Formats: sequence, C-alpha cells, structure tokens
Amino acid sequence: LIKAMPKPPATVVFASAVGYYGNRGVEPLTEDSNAGEGFLADVCRDWEGSAEILKDSPVRVSFARIGAVLTPKGGALAKMLPIFGAGGGGVVGSGKQYFPWVAMEDVIGSLYHAIAEESVSGPFNVVAPQCVTNAEFTHAFARVLQRPAIAPVKPVMLRALYGEMADALMLASVRVLPQKLKQTGYQFAYGELAPALKHMLGKA
Repeated sequence: LIKAMPKPPATVVFASAVGYYGNRGVEPLTEDSNAGEGFLADVCRDWEGSAEILKDSPVRVSFARIGAVLTPKGGALAKMLPIFGAGGGGVVGSGKQYFPWVAMEDVIGSLYHAIAEESVSGPFNVVAPQCVTNAEFTHAFARVLQRPAIAPVKPVMLRALYGEMADALMLASVRVLPQKLKQTGYQFAYGELAPALKHMLGKA
C-alpha cells in the first residue's frame, strides 16, 4: 500500500522487538549484531523482512526493536506489582539473565526521535542504557517497594505454566544496548532503573 501511494510518507517506523537477538548470554548486542535463533527471533526477522519491498523507494524505514516496556498501567510491571507488593517476589531462575527494560516515556520519545531525526534508519534498539540482570531488577524493584524479595522462581515452574515461551520471555538473556539512539542524540528520560521505578510508582 505504501509503495503504491503517489505521495508516500517520508518515514515508516516498524514496531519490532529485542527478541530479534535470541538468547545471547552476556554478549553486548547492538543494532549491528546478527539475528539470534528461536521462535521470537524468527518472528522479528520475518516481520522486519516484510519491509524489503520498500528498499528502493524514497521512504525512510526504521525498526524499533523494543525491550520490556515498564509502566504500572500494564505489561510485565503491572503483573509483578501485586506479587512484589505482597512480599512474594524473587529472582527468576539463576537471576543472571539480562533484562532489557525501557520506560514508557522513552518508548514514546524514541519513536518521536525516529520520525523527526533523518539519520535514524534501519533498526534501532529501544532499551534503557542501563541493562540489568534479573537479579538486579528484582532487588531494585523490592527496594523501591520496601518489600522483601526472597521467593525464587524455578525454571521448571515457569515451563510448566508457559511451556517453551518461558525460555524465550523469562529465562533468555538479552544484553541489548541503545547504540543508535545514543549516536543520533537521543536524551533518555530514564536511563537508570531505580529512578525510573520510583517515578512510575510514585516513590520519587
């Protein structure tokens, strides 16, 4: 449809995800890193590949590879709030897996930046500069809520509940860095986890 338009938009921003990189352990991942393996990586690669038709058009195409968006109004944080608030939170698995988070304000800011800044093309990682492990996230979340977090979540429990998606979404380690946003001058509203959580939860 876009390619057939007599006057196509100057820019198209696709919503993709950091699942593109797959489970990569402690390896730092930038937009120059190759795609990983697994279901989520395949979905992201195929989704981004669907824009190949615009390759020779005047349209500037970019792909927002979004991490775990933090907001108390929905998503992972909203689901964890009552558990952690009751003191039932804990480290998932080993806790060593990296958790690429981003505040909702920076998702919105990054998308606006990609539209307004002509140097942003191709993939750009929408994640906070401070990529933390699951254990670091768990302890920071508990400290902000002033609650204990001593109930570890075993992988076998997650797999029983969520099947293979447990490995892809909760046990995989994806250490993603926002290289392109930094290079093109984006200023993060919340680059560090603790201040971001305090703001979101009204604890600032």
